[in-house]
Amino acid sequence: MEKNRIVNIVLILSALPFVGAIFIVVTQRSNAAPMSIASTDGETDHFWYRLAAAEPYIDSQRDNKAFGFSTEKIFLSEDNARTWAYSSEFPNAKNITFSCILKNGNILFATRTKLYLSSDNLKTYKQIIVQDRDGHDYLPHTPTDPNRPGWYFHSLDGIHTWDVQGKEMLVWGNYCNVLGGPVPINIYYSTDQGQTVKIAYAFGHNPSFHDRDAKTGAPLGNSDNPVICRHIHSVVYNPVENAFYACTGDHDRGNLQECHWLRGTYDGKKDSWKWKILVSVNSNSRYKSGGINFVDGQLYWASDANGNNGTLPHDRGIFRCDPADLTDPKKHTMLFNPKYESANMIIEDGVILSAHYAPASPYNTGFIISTDMGKTWAQYDLKQFGPRSPVRFHKKNSDGWFRVDLRSGWIERGEVLFIKPKP
Repeated sequence: MEKNRIVNIVLILSALPFVGAIFIVVTQRSNAAPMSIASTDGETDHFWYRLAAAEPYIDSQRDNKAFGFSTEKIFLSEDNARTWAYSSEFPNAKNITFSCILKNGNILFATRTKLYLSSDNLKTYKQIIVQDRDGHDYLPHTPTDPNRPGWYFHSLDGIHTWDVQGKEMLVWGNYCNVLGGPVPINIYYSTDQGQTVKIAYAFGHNPSFHDRDAKTGAPLGNSDNPVICRHIHSVVYNPVENAFYACTGDHDRGNLQECHWLRGTYDGKKDSWKWKILVSVNSNSRYKSGGINFVDGQLYWASDANGNNGTLPHDRGIFRCDPADLTDPKKHTMLFNPKYESANMIIEDGVILSAHYAPASPYNTGFIISTDMGKTWAQYDLKQFGPRSPVRFHKKNSDGWFRVDLRSGWIERGEVLFIKPKP
């Protein structure tokens, strides 16, 4: 019947100064209501995509489960966000900045300054108080502006759990000091499905971003640590080495640098960490990066080098090397150069998916993809979504869809997009 007719419009733009063409497929059902976005679903040569509904906002996924929230409620789905079987009132839901679904079904989620855990499909939840490196309660600071308490737990990457020698570990770092107020920067971890959360590493006080506690006057951050950063871009585990890697941003602050790579090892028997700074550099470097992945023992990452310090053009690209060769750029292989800043990337089942940052790219909503582990590449601009920066890539759900945040401009929450690679 005419009302069910589907019209497909394909736009192919190839005369642009980068590798590959832009393919935009607009799929419109003639009986659908008019939309402000030209199309919420479609396909490219390499993947299908679809925009999630505005509410509940789908914050994380794992296998067939998804966790979401609205203004004052939290939700759990067991059928890949088609329906929401469980929900609970949560008055501060609009300020949720982080969530993770654990292997045993526990859900750890956070507002700007507080962590919560549900172990019964959201029927109940309890606050989790982080423990510092000495085993004391680690409490949020008193902000100068109560409306800007900072983002203590928000992450830029989307994978936070790993099987570490037969036991699931949750490890992540906070991407902060952009919106919401100044906070200290930490790497957090849990070895008991979120029941206990501790600090694995605490960066020092950064006077360019950190406030002081409005009540005590104490500087934020680890006063004993001279290593500073603005925020953490990525934390990931390499099972071959039994070691974690983390990278931070962003620039030089006087004689101090904020861009580092760290390597950490965890001793489960002693419940202790050992960390080593591998690299400290300025922002015009491939080490200003993120999207770290390990595949078959090899290290992959994407660079968002920027700034005018150092040699131009910027030292950017998507790279691979042996972990032991990280500090030697001569031993790196550049798999692809998207020419613009890119520091989010996920690799799963031979597919490498990365993206452009909208404020630093001519793309509106730009994606970078290889379906053969870096042998060939394509780039696409989903212009209909406007200026969006794709971040927080989650592993594919049980239906084969990656989940991606589309952030407005740089980091403000926008929409959620699902991407499914073509076979």
